[in-house]
Amino acid sequence: MAKKNYSIPILFILFITIHIVKSQPLKCPIPPELAKKLQFDSAAIDAASTDYGNIIHNKPLAVLYPSSVQDIAGLINASFNCATPFGIGVKGNGHSTRGQSMAYNGVVIDMKAFRESKNGVGIKISKDQSYVDVGGEELWIDVLNATVSQGVAPVSWTDFLGLTVGGTLSNAGISGQTFRFGPQITNVNELDVITGKGEFVTCSANNNSELFYGVLGGLGQFGVITRARIPLGPAFDRAVWAQILYSNFSAFTSDQERFITAHGKKQGKNAVTYLEGGVLLDNGTPNIWRTSFFPPSDIPKITSLVKQHGIMYSLEIANSFDDVTNKDVQKEMKDFTDALSSKPEFMYITNVTYVEFLKRVQLPDESSLAHPWLNLFVPKSDILGFNDGVFRDIVLQRNISTGPVLFYPMMRNKWDNRMSAAVPDEDIFYTAGLLYSSEINEWQVYDDQNKAILDFCDKSGFQIKQYLPNIPTKQEWIKHFGSNWTTFEHRKTLFDPKMIMSPGQRIFNSS
Repeated sequence: MAKKNYSIPILFILFITIHIVKSQPLKCPIPPELAKKLQFDSAAIDAASTDYGNIIHNKPLAVLYPSSVQDIAGLINASFNCATPFGIGVKGNGHSTRGQSMAYNGVVIDMKAFRESKNGVGIKISKDQSYVDVGGEELWIDVLNATVSQGVAPVSWTDFLGLTVGGTLSNAGISGQTFRFGPQITNVNELDVITGKGEFVTCSANNNSELFYGVLGGLGQFGVITRARIPLGPAFDRAVWAQILYSNFSAFTSDQERFITAHGKKQGKNAVTYLEGGVLLDNGTPNIWRTSFFPPSDIPKITSLVKQHGIMYSLEIANSFDDVTNKDVQKEMKDFTDALSSKPEFMYITNVTYVEFLKRVQLPDESSLAHPWLNLFVPKSDILGFNDGVFRDIVLQRNISTGPVLFYPMMRNKWDNRMSAAVPDEDIFYTAGLLYSSEINEWQVYDDQNKAILDFCDKSGFQIKQYLPNIPTKQEWIKHFGSNWTTFEHRKTLFDPKMIMSPGQRIFNSS
């Protein structure tokens, strides 16, 4: 009998074995149907290891493009039941700035694929129009468009609406409506969550409340939000919108605090009252990030004021109205501007549609730039020292900032202590957002400035909290959460005991 030659089949089997190992590097069993939706190619890996910040680049082993809630639960279950669990990050629309949605040597769930599959909750307005059920993967801009078409809308927003519902609810979701209606996390009736144990749980303030409060502001540590029930108010026709420029910081903050104290106490949802503030530096157009606001003819005057004073402080207020409320809102705006604590350097009032106002922020295509952002919550008692030491010293003297700088107050009683978000323990605190852009290889100088600001606040004893936090060590995380750390850690053991979820936040897997 002739001797058979096995060389070709053996080589073929060896090739297949190597190919499988290379293509599926996860060491955990993955159900066949789920495995088909995992991508290991370089394009997928590279996309999941980059975010809007363009600073942190952590490569996962694979990317899941889910088409159902079951796919997400299946992946978490696969990790949870594995002898060596892998980390799982959730990428909403890619706007984290410090790799928070990444999963080094783990798997990133790309929620864009889930949104595009249209197999999720979608956007469903209740028959009585009192709430909307929204998939966690949906964008706020799509929620706006869907609800406004029915004459209703959520009451609390973010400035930029190209963010996912699950993403903002995992942080807090703040904007100019926060002082009155609270952050987005306090405007949620119910959630569906897939926990870090792969369990599908419906939760609310009265049902599975520990998970409900943990997930809201929980930085993705306890599971994936797949549905949120958001209460609705009326969608008005138009908004009257004013921007007032100050050279005096005390007058600027005094007027902001007077406004939120008076209007933050209002009950009901008869209008969307909005207040934000910012800092104008001599580093670009005052219209940055705006679809439109200042008339082009006024830009030279404003630029001259900034050069003259070094820093100008910008107060924005807005009120929405319809035919019924028009006169009252216009009078309210006039009463406020007439009662300003000092004559402003410049004031401009415009009238836009409600939707135009909410869509006012358009992020430019800056995929080739880095965004070394720093977002802080600053107690009212520290704002004078913060202005002197940060804005007028560190920022002004270094003169490198390119991008908007936000600074406006919120009210502590609009936040819920049971939720995970960490905020200062004062009746009024400010958000300071230094939203820089830099060339891709020049972000370090901005990061050095961020560190100088944090060091100054620490040495000055300011009780600041980071928003969208970038915190490197566990000890600093413990300080960040303060007295709530024990609760936060306990919830982690309840809902993600193997510490699978959101490793990119570096809370339980940092040194």
